[in-house]
Parts: sequence; C-alpha cells; structure tokens
Amino acid sequence: MENRRYTYPREEKLKSRTTIDLLFTQGKSVSKYPLRLVYVPQPEEGANMQIGVSVSKKYFKKASDRNYFKRVLRETYRHHKHILAEATDKPYAMMFLYQTKDRLSFDEINAKTVQLFEKFAAQENL
Repeated sequence: MENRRYTYPREEKLKSRTTIDLLFTQGKSVSKYPLRLVYVPQPEEGANMQIGVSVSKKYFKKASDRNYFKRVLRETYRHHKHILAEATDKPYAMMFLYQTKDRLSFDEINAKTVQLFEKFAAQENL
C-alpha cells in the first residue's frame, strides 16, 4: 500500500484575492453535477497546488449549512487530491464549488469528487 499523506496544509489553501479574481476572469472549468472546479495554472515558479472551497449563499442561507458543505468539500479534496497531483506536474490554483440546493450525503459528494477530479485529469492530459 502506498504511503500517502492525507493532509490539507496551509500552503494549499487559496487565500490570495488576486489569484481568486484571476480564477474567475481567466480560469477554465470542469463540472460534474453538483460540483464545479475552476482552475488556472499558477504563474510563479515553485508554487504549490492551491485550492479554495465555496458554497453559495443563494442556496444555503444559514452559515452553519454553508460551513457543513465546505467541510465536506475540504474533506473529499483531502482524501482524493492525489488524483490531481498525478494528473499534472505543474501547479494550479483551483476553486472547488458546490452548486445546488440539494443536500447530498457525504458518500454522494465523495463519489462526485472522484469523478470530477478524473474528468479534470482527462481534460488536462489532452
């Protein structure tokens, strides 16, 4: 069995406002209902893969509901980020979005995350 580290360290958290703006102006996206991944290559050399999560206030009015789905998205990313790492050797900045008012279970979101990451890998290897 491979020795993988299932962590989400501070260096992988997307916090830069300029990078986030760049994502939504020039980024490409891939989606697998109800998830969407918006990504752009990192401009700096030696940068890490960075990812942020977002849940729409439009669909979940209560902050506690939004926070729950953000925790689920971070957890599924943490468990399956190796798919992204194996797909490409260059670092990306990504935003991981939950885009529906449907309340899917953790297992459903987990399965969709794997499908989304594999779709991203296939798209980037073209």
